[in-house]
Amino acid sequence: MKVDPTAKPHSVPTPRSESRWPASLAVVAALALYVTLPEHFVLGPRWLVPALELALLVPLSIIAPRRTYDEKAWRRIAAIALIAIINLANVASLVLLVGFLIGSGAKASGVQLLFSSTEIWLTNIVVFALWYWELDRGGPKHRLTASTRGADFLFPQMVTPICAAPSWMPRFVDYFYVAFTNATAFSPTDTLPLTPAAKMLMAVQSLTSLLTVALVAARAVNILS
Repeated sequence: MKVDPTAKPHSVPTPRSESRWPASLAVVAALALYVTLPEHFVLGPRWLVPALELALLVPLSIIAPRRTYDEKAWRRIAAIALIAIINLANVASLVLLVGFLIGSGAKASGVQLLFSSTEIWLTNIVVFALWYWELDRGGPKHRLTASTRGADFLFPQMVTPICAAPSWMPRFVDYFYVAFTNATAFSPTDTLPLTPAAKMLMAVQSLTSLLTVALVAARAVNILS
């Protein structure tokens, strides 16, 4: 498709929709990572969190497989609740893992700690990719019709129109990339946070990743050595 370099990429000409399946796959991945954690790094019954996640994910995927500009309020509330459950469960697992490390008499193999910390770190990436996707510019519902003014994140395509189609807008994969680079670099890379909410989200994600890598993974490597 030929791109007009003089076109303004700051508006979406017609209402569009966005597939939910990339985000749904990310939720399934987070669920799989959670159920493979050792028992002592899981808060409460192992089945509780997956059951809550599936109780929200399955109806959303069936009833609303695409996000639309006229999305009903309850669907977004359910989506936010789903992300919050995954987030809380992952934070609980990290707290239990750290507590296990510093607890008196706590013993675990280096391999177990390394795999557990990696699973929590990967889930952290998925969780914040979902948060960024759900909250940027008021969520997918508003991004489908609103201008890029008021955006929470400044993507390269927004400042270099010649590199993107006039109606370009970020998709879930773009937010996943932001979450991944923030978790590995502990700072923004090519996409900048613009609002206080976005900056605080990225700060919390960086802190969680740093804690996981510096404290837990380092201890695991020390045990292995």
